[in-house]
Amino acid sequence: MSFPAYPAYKDSGVSWLGDVPSSWERKPLFALVRELADKNHGMQENNLLSLSYGRIKRKSIDGSDGLLPASFETYQIVDRDDIVWRLTDLQNDQRSLRTGIVRERGIITSAYLATRPTGISPQFLAYLLRAYDLTKVFYSMGGGLRQSMKFGDVKWLPVMLPSRNEQQAIAAFLDRETAKIDALVAEQERLIALLKEKRQAVISHAVTKGLDPDAPMKDSGIEWLGEIPAHWDRLKLGRLCSQVSDGPHFSPPYEDEGYLFISARNIRVDGWSFNDAKFISEELFEEFSRRVVPERGDVLYTKGGTTGVARVVDFDTPFQVWVHVAVLKIAKDRAVPEFVAHALNSVGCYEQSQLHTRGATNKDLGLTRMIKIWLALPPLDEQTSIVSWLEDHLAPIDDALRSTAASIELLQERRAALISAAVTGKIDVRGLVEQHEMEAA
Repeated sequence: MSFPAYPAYKDSGVSWLGDVPSSWERKPLFALVRELADKNHGMQENNLLSLSYGRIKRKSIDGSDGLLPASFETYQIVDRDDIVWRLTDLQNDQRSLRTGIVRERGIITSAYLATRPTGISPQFLAYLLRAYDLTKVFYSMGGGLRQSMKFGDVKWLPVMLPSRNEQQAIAAFLDRETAKIDALVAEQERLIALLKEKRQAVISHAVTKGLDPDAPMKDSGIEWLGEIPAHWDRLKLGRLCSQVSDGPHFSPPYEDEGYLFISARNIRVDGWSFNDAKFISEELFEEFSRRVVPERGDVLYTKGGTTGVARVVDFDTPFQVWVHVAVLKIAKDRAVPEFVAHALNSVGCYEQSQLHTRGATNKDLGLTRMIKIWLALPPLDEQTSIVSWLEDHLAPIDDALRSTAASIELLQERRAALISAAVTGKIDVRGLVEQHEMEAA
């Protein structure tokens, strides 16, 4: 669907905004919002909120990382239609959505910046900041080692301001159109969940029951494995590894180019995710390589953040790993690396990995715990046959997963483009809102 443009435009004077409708005004952020600093003294509020993926969500105050009730007195009180910003770690994290609009009164960490719109529609500002966020405007503004910012660093942020009626019309249009896109995304996400469930079921059956339906079975004695073929063994992961190591226990400085530095977010059961890959210097690469040298045929196993995901290294490019990734060097006289990775991604092994994971927020599957995970192990030749069978049977599922993920990416790109076009005046939605209201009546 194509949208009309405004009748006349002018240069905004801002590179990332370009031309804007001639009737819009340019104002600095501080003229439109005020910074909040209302502390939760005396525990006035106990509705704990958090900014996650651009949305303000409720959290349980009772299970919040062991914080004592007194700790929440340092939190700040926010109200409906306030805007919360997370402007920390801009250098290392360029994926997070950093602003969100508050939907209910509550408290949120004082590490975040909280602002209250005074001269601008809160809903319009929320969409405008989302457009700024998606075009990475904030990342060129930070100062200091961690590139964190405060209100003083963003108060001169330029805002091109339409009339109040236009702001409300734009927000109403985006509410309606993004809701449609979000519904389509949710539908595709449900399909992905079903495909992943099917994929894991296929793997789980193959790595615990084998390919011969007539094979005699025995009780493995391990509840997560159940019955396994009588000629198979069952043993702990540690017995299959000649070395188990992880990466540095700190965040290194990143480079624009250099040696690939893999974290847990780059590892998926159905492929690698290197769209936001990090890189480190040759000096750090050599330093980290004194701890472990990852190479083709090793199994990478996530142990922090999202834990319990395994994948075999199938490329020769030199790389290093962060602390959240374990490098399993498989003893190849005992096991086929691809079989071990499939086994670790099965239901039984994944459930064990979650039982061995510690921490409510900073989740960690420690090396000494992960090596206790039980696997069912067939003879080497049978492992190879199972790996080959799984490659054939997982291929169509993985193709469907990639296709569905591509559809979601296109929908999200359309969502971002629509928001940006509307809040910067590239399209004129006023008549569309009026038409929708007439049709609804």
